[in-house]
Amino acid sequence: MKEQIKQNKVESLAKKLLIAGDSTRLKILCVIFDDRKACVSEIAKRLDMGVAIVSHHLQSLAKAGFLESNREGRQICYSLLRSRFNSDLKEFICRNKQKNT
Repeated sequence: MKEQIKQNKVESLAKKLLIAGDSTRLKILCVIFDDRKACVSEIAKRLDMGVAIVSHHLQSLAKAGFLESNREGRQICYSLLRSRFNSDLKEFICRNKQKNT
């Protein structure tokens, strides 16, 4: 039983890492890490990408439990959900981003 629980946690972690590991999604997460909250059009502009592709990636990140969305007028904005995994991911990404600059 314990082994099955451990295996489920490993599989869940692997899925999250797969979703977050996409280079476009990492760029999007970096924008949200920096700003705490960002709307789809703002992210698309900052990353010089199309709104549709950014929106698609944001929806995937939200579905996987990384982000939550809120409508602000005509815009949909995303913010990071509070979790240990997200905190660790933010620390890892931001620390490595600073080393590379």
